[in-house]
Amino acid sequence: MGTAKNIFVIKHGAFGDVIQSEGALHDIRDHHPDDQITVLTEPAYAKIMERCPWIDNVLRDPREPRWRLDKMWALRRALKALNIDRVYDLQNSSRTADYYRWIFRDTEWSGTAPGCSHPHTAENPKSIHSLRRMEGQLIDAGLTCRHTLQPDVSWMANDVGPLLDEAGLKPGFVLLVPGSSASLPHKRWPYYSELAERLIEDGRQVVTVPGPDEMELCANIPGATLTGGSFLDWFDLAGVVKAAAYIVGNDTGPSHLAAHMGMPGLALFGSHTTVEKTGIKTVQFDAIEVEDLHKLPVERIFETVKAGLTAHSNSV
Repeated sequence: MGTAKNIFVIKHGAFGDVIQSEGALHDIRDHHPDDQITVLTEPAYAKIMERCPWIDNVLRDPREPRWRLDKMWALRRALKALNIDRVYDLQNSSRTADYYRWIFRDTEWSGTAPGCSHPHTAENPKSIHSLRRMEGQLIDAGLTCRHTLQPDVSWMANDVGPLLDEAGLKPGFVLLVPGSSASLPHKRWPYYSELAERLIEDGRQVVTVPGPDEMELCANIPGATLTGGSFLDWFDLAGVVKAAAYIVGNDTGPSHLAAHMGMPGLALFGSHTTVEKTGIKTVQFDAIEVEDLHKLPVERIFETVKAGLTAHSNSV
């Protein structure tokens, strides 16, 4: 048996992209079963990566301004000390291309950095479905991909039974995700209150789980609001997702989490991007894409949710 190698993966964020990288990390682990795999990520996602079963070590990268040469040299020293044998750049940003030039020029590198040893050969990678983009990159690096197109982050879910009991909830509710980044209000479908009313009239329990920017938004939606006293972390949120019968949300992190936990649900997209490009659709999780979310009627979503709930209950 040869000496174990040091494998380095870069995946900074954002949350939905981190979730989607789970299958690629699984395939990298399968290709390097006896090697040490270290992931470089943003501090906000380090705990998720630390729980990931395919990773040995996690490093936090605060992504200091690149003009801070003292910070860049400190990062260079820290990464050089790892004696890395191969890098898989799953971020493929201008920053990580700089890391290749400044730190890893003589190291095997999979990604889109100009001049790297294992380049992704797609003509325009950014235009490709995000999961297929990672699959193509890994295949170009010599890997067999069995999991990249089907990430599964069900290992993120905490047991939230006590939280549900305290709120008087039983598994099988409809979880609504009405928020998204506060700086991107055009990604928010504006009719979750009306949808919640229709679902409650239909005998369904409705739940929202607000983030820091969504407390006021969720306070105006009928049903139960789960906060755990402040805000749920990613693992409790995953536990709530796992307990839901169906999830309806915007193009935002919790919707991607639900999709890649294998849950049934529906994501609502406006013109900000395409469903195909995000890779959110799965066998269980669907998406609707329209030009203007304000023109997407409640009745259409209500009927889609009812059909989805019926289909899921018949398959259980």
